[in-house]
Amino acid sequence: MSNIAIVDYGMGNLYSVAKAVEHVAAAADRISITSSPKEIAASDKIIFPGQGAAKDCMTALIELELQTAIIDAAQQKPFLGICMGMQVLMNTSEENSGTQCLAFYEGGVEYFGNHVSIGASEGSVKVPHMGWNCIEQQQNHPLWKGIPESSYFYFVHSYFVRCDQQELVAGTTDYGLTFTSAIAKDNVFAMQCHPEKSAKAGLQLLSNFSQWDGNNVAN
Repeated sequence: MSNIAIVDYGMGNLYSVAKAVEHVAAAADRISITSSPKEIAASDKIIFPGQGAAKDCMTALIELELQTAIIDAAQQKPFLGICMGMQVLMNTSEENSGTQCLAFYEGGVEYFGNHVSIGASEGSVKVPHMGWNCIEQQQNHPLWKGIPESSYFYFVHSYFVRCDQQELVAGTTDYGLTFTSAIAKDNVFAMQCHPEKSAKAGLQLLSNFSQWDGNNVAN
C-alpha cells in the first residue's frame, strides 16, 4: 500500500488526474492533491502534472518553494511527470523567450515551429499538436506493461523535449518530426501526453504506476 501525492502548483486539471488515478489505484492508501513540500516528502509516490507555459510553471514552483521537493522526489521515489511535468525536468525551454527549468536532465524544450512547416499546406502540421497520436516504445519499461506498441495517447502541446541523453528516451512520436514523447531513468518516468485523457492505454499506464516500486527493469 502507498500514498500518492499529485503536485499542485496552480496549473492543470489536477482533479481529472486524481479521478483517473483513484479509478485504477486500488493499491493506494491515499491520493492527495498538494502544494506542501512536507506532504510531498512524506508521500511514497509522486505525480507531477501540468499545463500552460514553462515560465509560469517555474515561477509558481519558486513561489511555492517546490523545486527542492520535486527534485528530491525524482531522486528517491517512483515519480511520474505529465506534460509540463516532463518538460521542466530539462535544462531549459525555448518558451517565453527562454526559461531556465529544473535541470534534472540534460536537454532542452524546443518549439515545433522552429523545426517543421506550420500551416494548411501539404506536408505541414498544425501547432499546437493536439489530439490522438501513437507512441513507439523505446524501452522495455514496467509502465508499458499491458500497453501494445504504437498505442494512441492524447496530446496538447506546442513544444517538445530534446534529450541530450539518448538512454533517457522511453517513447517517440511522429508529428512533422520524430520527437521524444516519454523519458525514463531509474525511478522516474515522464511523458508529454496526458494519460488521464488517454482512455484504456492511459488508465493502464496509471495503474502500472500505482503498483510500481521504482525499479525500471521490466519483468
